This record gives sequence, C-alpha cells and structure tokens, in this order.
Amino acid sequence: MPRPHIQTNIMALKKYILVFLITVGIFAVAFIISNYVNDRRYEVIKNTSDKISIDILSLETQFELFQEPSCASLKNSILSDEINNLADKLSYAEDQRGIDDEDVVNLKKFYSLLEIKDYLLMKKVDTRCDVNPIAILYFYTNKENCEDCTKQGYVLTKLRADHPELKVYSFDYDLDLNAIKTLTSLYKVTADLPALIINGKTYSKFQSIEDIQKIIPALVATSTVSTSTRSVGK
Repeated sequence: MPRPHIQTNIMALKKYILVFLITVGIFAVAFIISNYVNDRRYEVIKNTSDKISIDILSLETQFELFQEPSCASLKNSILSDEINNLADKLSYAEDQRGIDDEDVVNLKKFYSLLEIKDYLLMKKVDTRCDVNPIAILYFYTNKENCEDCTKQGYVLTKLRADHPELKVYSFDYDLDLNAIKTLTSLYKVTADLPALIINGKTYSKFQSIEDIQKIIPALVATSTVSTSTRSVGK
C-alpha cells in the first residue's frame, strides 16, 4: 500500500500535468483562432482589392466607349471609398503579419498600382471635365525609424478628414515596384523622406498643416467635419 506522502506527490503531479495540458490547450486554441482571423482578414483584403480593380477597369472602359462620358458619373466614381478601406486593412495586415510578409507585400504592390491607376484616371477626368481635383502624392519609408514619416501621415489624415475632396495617394518608397520607381524618377523623389508631390512639385521633408495650406490655398477656404482618424501610409 502506497505511503501517504507518495500518494500526495502523485496527486500533485497529476494536478500539474492537468494544469499543463489545459494551458497548452488554451494556447493552441488561441493560436488556431488567431491564424483563422488573420486568414479571413487576408481574404477580405483580397476581395476588396479585386472589387476596386473591377471599378477602375469599368471607368477605363467608360472612357473608351463614350466620346463624351458623363462627367458627373465619372467624378462620383473616382477614388471610391473602398481604396481607403483597403488601406486600413493593409495597415492591419502589416501589424499582424509584419511588413515583410510575402502576402502583405504582394497586396501592397497591388494597392499601389490601383492608386496610380486612380491617379491617372483622375487626371483624365480633370482634362475632360475641368474638375480641378486636389491631390497629394505621399512617399514614406518603413525601413528606417522615420518619425517625420509618421508625423506626416497624421497631418495628411487630419487634412483629409477636414477636406473630403482632398485625394491622398500614399506610396512606400522602398517597395520593389517599377511603377513606383517610375514615379520617384519623374518627380525626382530622393531618400530624403517624407516627400509630397503637390501640383507637380516635390516637397521633401516634413510639411506641417500650415505649410500644406500655404501650398494649397483651397484647403483654407473649405472645411468640413469628419470622424476619420486613420493615419495615411504605414
């Protein structure tokens, strides 16, 4: 017959094993759930990007089909809210998976191409419909601890929240994408970041709200209330 202290040790061991198994089980379930949520988030991002691609292709088709397209319909179609929503989701994906994750990088490239396509379409609309849109191309970097890039993102977020008519296109300077390299070459954007392209002119280093308002006086003349708080770029 086992001695009392041996029985106590066996019971304690069983207790520890049980606690260990429960702990492992909890971590395993949490890991599975986390992976599932991230995978679902990726699917949502991919579906959103596909929808934006279709929207932009539709706009391009309109230009080809009609010699005199409806300017009202084109103006309402340019820069759909889904592009901004996709930026939010990409930012989340970068936080969860990391900026070097292959899927995230590929989605970021696709998103950047969509932005460029939309920017070019916007310029076509400006030429045909005399819209005079207000647009800013914003270049940032993730490779270094670019505090000014972070501050610039918040400034652009604030301006876009106050001025919904403002279109901000954000690009990762270091992204290995020929289209972005072409943009940086055309506008002579260097590694002295952040950099803004406004009315075809390049402004390197951080620009405050006041600085940008001096460059774009229309932003001083109009002001609306918005609840958006997302930072532009990542």
